[in-house]
Amino acid sequence: MTDPVGSTGEALVGWLTLLAGLGAGLTAGVFLAFSSFVMTGLGRAPAAVGVRAMQEINRAAPNPVFMVTLFGTALLAVVLGAVALAAGSPGRWLVVVGALAYLVCIGLTVAYHVPRNDALAVLDPAAPGTVEAWRTYLTDWTRLNHVRTASAALGCLLLLLGRGAS
Repeated sequence: MTDPVGSTGEALVGWLTLLAGLGAGLTAGVFLAFSSFVMTGLGRAPAAVGVRAMQEINRAAPNPVFMVTLFGTALLAVVLGAVALAAGSPGRWLVVVGALAYLVCIGLTVAYHVPRNDALAVLDPAAPGTVEAWRTYLTDWTRLNHVRTASAALGCLLLLLGRGAS
């Protein structure tokens, strides 16, 4: 049976898998920064200062470089997962599970983190109740950011291992 991808296609898929692994790793690194020190630092500041700083971070985050890295990697993950299943390469399950792991990160971003960031965006840093809202945000947002970080890192690892096993 001939390989449905072909040798040129195999090389392209290999490079795209490397690119997706790199994108997943970069994304994991951004989220790791928030989990390991950014949110801790913001939490040590007075609530009004932490809220205002996070509001500004959230305004700056949707920039072309980060969006292409975050969602371009997701698009590559979907395509590569489908190609891996179709091609039946030895490392296909590593690529498929790596793609799925990365997509968990995207799902958490879209379904959990963005809505909380949107709610924080309209919070008045000086309003009564801000301290409590901020403490809840810090705890809950960071807890699921740990999961988001781990899923992106796992996606990176498995995509790169799958590339090597193909």
